[in-house]
Amino acid sequence: MSINVFSEGQDFHFFFFFYSELYPDDVLTLDRDVVTGQDVTAMVEQLAAANQHPMLVCQRVDGLQAPLVTNVFASRTRLARLLGVEQQQLHETFQTRANAPVKPRVVSNGPITDEVIEGDAVDLALLPMIQHFETDRAPYITNAIIVAEDPVTGVANMSYHRSMRHARNALATSLHSRGHLWRMLQTAKERNDVLRVAMVVGAHPLFMLAASARVPYGTDERAIAGGLMGAPLDIVRTPRYGIGVPAAAEFVLEGSIDPACYAEEGPFGEFTGYSSDRSTNNVLHIDTMMRRRNAWLVDVVGGSYAEHLTLARLPREAEMNEKLKSRFPSVTALHYPNSGTHFHCYVALNQTRDGEARQIMLALLGWDPYLKTVIAVDADVDLQHDEQVLWALATHFQPHRDVLMVDGLPGSPLDPSSSVHGTTSRMGLDATRSSDFKGVRARIDPGAIERAANILRSAGVPEVRS
Repeated sequence: MSINVFSEGQDFHFFFFFYSELYPDDVLTLDRDVVTGQDVTAMVEQLAAANQHPMLVCQRVDGLQAPLVTNVFASRTRLARLLGVEQQQLHETFQTRANAPVKPRVVSNGPITDEVIEGDAVDLALLPMIQHFETDRAPYITNAIIVAEDPVTGVANMSYHRSMRHARNALATSLHSRGHLWRMLQTAKERNDVLRVAMVVGAHPLFMLAASARVPYGTDERAIAGGLMGAPLDIVRTPRYGIGVPAAAEFVLEGSIDPACYAEEGPFGEFTGYSSDRSTNNVLHIDTMMRRRNAWLVDVVGGSYAEHLTLARLPREAEMNEKLKSRFPSVTALHYPNSGTHFHCYVALNQTRDGEARQIMLALLGWDPYLKTVIAVDADVDLQHDEQVLWALATHFQPHRDVLMVDGLPGSPLDPSSSVHGTTSRMGLDATRSSDFKGVRARIDPGAIERAANILRSAGVPEVRS
């Protein structure tokens, strides 16, 4: 039995309709025609500018034979509902469930087996994809989760890789993270072999979150998905290579990556907000296409928008939160702000001795290879609001004593400011109050705050909620 009602059926369609019924105000459905994929990106951008992050459904997009759903992960409130908890419990809940993996269960069929296209009949024109930015080289699949099984252990690695159409039966993709999938490709190369993979395009949101999990090599992320769902992930075997994929996925492409085959890929609008042509330029040859009846394109808008950032960031936050609090009990909160893409982190603590903030910042900068800047503040600062962190930096921080820097460390290869070798410098800013800090916060009597609220309410001013 699943521990969350939204994971029943392990089906994106089930999740969507159930969520829409419970929270209709958090879903925006457009019945009118959308002219281009860039219109989708532009709508997400304009909604975000108005501080709105609804799940967005475009019933008709020119050139697509399927409805498009995007912005699923843009709201932390929606992610908390997905996990069945309050927002302040997101980190602990994600990590607790991810640390309790449930082995996947093989089933004989599912929605993804509705239609199977093989061999010469494979045509990637049947796979819906859009161009998100004018600067993108081509239409892209942004929600492309590559599943690769170890040929000896059967353990699967899952990871996201931007992918564009290269030929009728081939995608150009980037393994830019040079993570576990890259390692598996190099192992295949040493065997003079190709790496057999399956690409999942659209699945239950908890499966998508599991693909972002930060776990050691040799950990099966399909079991992480089971842990998040509280039940085994139902998988079917792909026809040619027998790779286990979600039985209720929207699309699955089965094929192989030849270590010796390359194609130009990019530029593509990345999480930095810049168009990046840094790529490993790999080619995924497709042997089989599987799709469910009435499949949808579950899209992730790229660039520096909330969905793209939060999907990758929540598992990182959860991992760092667990590590920090187990080692440093004084830590009260952790947050990766949208404004910092993946490169900034805020950490709050009740400092017990001078220098503790530095120790915590050094731990973060060492544990997370993407981080460039960590700002440490006191526990009374709300990390969800950039302006409060900047206020702490303005009033508690002295540059000559409160900066630490380290140079020449590996960083994100997609950071446009990194060296050609992908190295970066890192910085910690201690904006906590030192033991000799003498400032006294200006404060308002609680009775005055209550009286003011009553007066404003009687004058028709909407109540302000923090």
